[in-house]
Amino acid sequence: MNWYPLLALLCFAYIGLVVWIAVKKPPKLWNLGKVKAFRKLLGEKGTVIFFFVFAAIFTVLGVWLLTL
Repeated sequence: MNWYPLLALLCFAYIGLVVWIAVKKPPKLWNLGKVKAFRKLLGEKGTVIFFFVFAAIFTVLGVWLLTL
């Protein structure tokens, strides 16, 4: 069985979750300890940009997994 397409779909689901968190900023998730630390270190806008960069990296990974 080829696991790469399944891993790619999981990457795309994770991308959706990360982008949703960055855009909607749900209070329960936005106030978690790690996100608070990022907000303190990078600022509000920097944290959102970091989330989008992280999603872009996982997009590249997901597309790469689909091409294997």
